[in-house]
Amino acid sequence: MNSVEMQPGYKKLEKADGSANSLDDDRTEEQKKIDDWLPVTSSRNAKWWYSAFHNVTAMVGAGVLSLPYAMSELGWGPGIAVLVISWVITLYTLWQMVEMHECVPGKRFDRYHELGQHAFGEKVGLWIVVPQQLVVEVGVNIVYMVTGGKSLKKFHDVICDSKCKNIKTTYFIMIFSSVHFVLSQLPNLDSISGISLAAAVMSLSYSTIAWGAAVDKGRVTDVDYSVRATTTPGKVFDFFAGLGDVAFAFAGHNVVLEIQATIPSTPENPSKKPMWKGVIVAYIVVALCYFPVALIGYWAFGRIVDDNILITLSKPRWLIAMANMMVVIHVIGSYQIYAMPVFDMIETVLVKKLRFSPGLTLRLIARSTYVAFTMFIGITFPFFGGLLGFFGGFAFAPTTYFLPCIMWLTIYKPKKFSLSWCINWVCIILGVCLMVLAPIGALRQIILKASTYEFYS
Repeated sequence: MNSVEMQPGYKKLEKADGSANSLDDDRTEEQKKIDDWLPVTSSRNAKWWYSAFHNVTAMVGAGVLSLPYAMSELGWGPGIAVLVISWVITLYTLWQMVEMHECVPGKRFDRYHELGQHAFGEKVGLWIVVPQQLVVEVGVNIVYMVTGGKSLKKFHDVICDSKCKNIKTTYFIMIFSSVHFVLSQLPNLDSISGISLAAAVMSLSYSTIAWGAAVDKGRVTDVDYSVRATTTPGKVFDFFAGLGDVAFAFAGHNVVLEIQATIPSTPENPSKKPMWKGVIVAYIVVALCYFPVALIGYWAFGRIVDDNILITLSKPRWLIAMANMMVVIHVIGSYQIYAMPVFDMIETVLVKKLRFSPGLTLRLIARSTYVAFTMFIGITFPFFGGLLGFFGGFAFAPTTYFLPCIMWLTIYKPKKFSLSWCINWVCIILGVCLMVLAPIGALRQIILKASTYEFYS
């Protein structure tokens, strides 16, 4: 999994079109061909707006619909505080990732683990970053398999209105996965930009439907804004769980460097400029999705809101059906964005380590196997989303909240007690607290809901 670009003596300069310059590039022709074939480094023609909708698609998950529920676990004050702090910290750490992409002159860190190797050393960096990145990306892909299947089922059930035969979620997950067997053959991030744009538009659309329908419905009679739990231990554990739900809604950092790798770069016009422009647009869209849904959803329903606000709304039926179909389209795009770095890792190992020859057959087998694997796990454990809150807690928090800060301190070595040093340490401390506390709340919810978990349901 060690990339050719990380080898000693390798320098990469780029032409205006973003392709590697032959000057100071001691890769062999074979290595160049492999890098031109791998999904992350095969295309460097992306525009700044590609990064905008790729980042929106990566960050805004169907979890936005559960933000009012998280607010009911936290209450008004802490809920708003966690939302705002998470938005600010993750924007800061995303800026760090964008800056560090080309922190060594003439070289690009196209993958998260390459930056980790530069910061922590060849082997240590690989072992710190890759396991966490894989937990996030594979975990998210499995959750999206389940989410896509369940949303399809909800669409079917709402349209049928109890007049059709009941079909198990398993079959809807299979229907949803059939799309990915085809889309996964698209070679790189640039080739899925149209799908990603559609997904980003859908995420903004169903978020708007969620809060717009809540405004239209108005506040329920005798709305209660006290936190959901009644006992002190319940309040504490619910707070931890809500903290995790809100914090992990901003976890899109695992694919940021891979997105930036698609943008052309020259010494005069480095890729960080268009990338940052796209990130700002993406974060504005994220705020337009998250804040209205969380705040208006909680304002309308208080502590009785469901963990999916569309269930609480339930009417008008045609609008809820449309919102569920929008979730399906969005999750199709999100799955592909998170799968692409995994495809890159798999294909790197197959071609560079195991010496398979790159080609269509290898890509077809490798990617179809991965899609089949995520489909099988999603079908077997349809409650996987509940588990991800626990396992993901150990990977989401580091890769999003404090690993970029540690890398920044290691690479740039800011002066002790300077503003940069202090900000980074505050982020690290908050991130570590999140990594410890959020899985505790998630574990309690798993224990409470374990009796309702059914395999192959």
